[in-house]
Amino acid sequence: MISNKIIRCIFPFIVLITILVLPACTAITYRVVDGDTIEIQSGEYIRYLGIDTPEKGEPLFNEATNLNRSLLTEGSVGFESDVTDSDIYGRLLRYVYAGDVFVNLELVRSGLALAYARDKFKDNKYYSMFAEACDRAYADEIGIWSLDYIHPKLEEDRDDYYIPLDYFDIQD
Repeated sequence: MISNKIIRCIFPFIVLITILVLPACTAITYRVVDGDTIEIQSGEYIRYLGIDTPEKGEPLFNEATNLNRSLLTEGSVGFESDVTDSDIYGRLLRYVYAGDVFVNLELVRSGLALAYARDKFKDNKYYSMFAEACDRAYADEIGIWSLDYIHPKLEEDRDDYYIPLDYFDIQD
């Protein structure tokens, strides 16, 4: 049987190891709501900054939602804020990372998210990256940019989004 003296000597080390190791082992649990929103374990919703994915009932909704779910499995999920903390619906506005993957950017690169126009919101820290990714997806004709018709988001709110220069010339 272990003596009390040994326990008293070992206990502080066990506590120290627990304090140092446990935070690295904890992970944020989440539920994917759609292509640009997740619900985290606290019940708060995280809305991805700078981008917009198709809504339920719109073309490519399932693809965007599934890609979001897949990207979030790339590692520990982390968040970065910008100017605005939350939107009018109470959702936290964040750039989202999974391991080394910048989820917001990958959704745009895949053509499954649109980048908001530079002046749409104050939160535009990564606008140039998103616009460049949008141009690349357009040039590669993937996702939203592969459709043989204008995506409903672009029909309704053209001025809200970054749009490659000749997109509407070709579509009209």
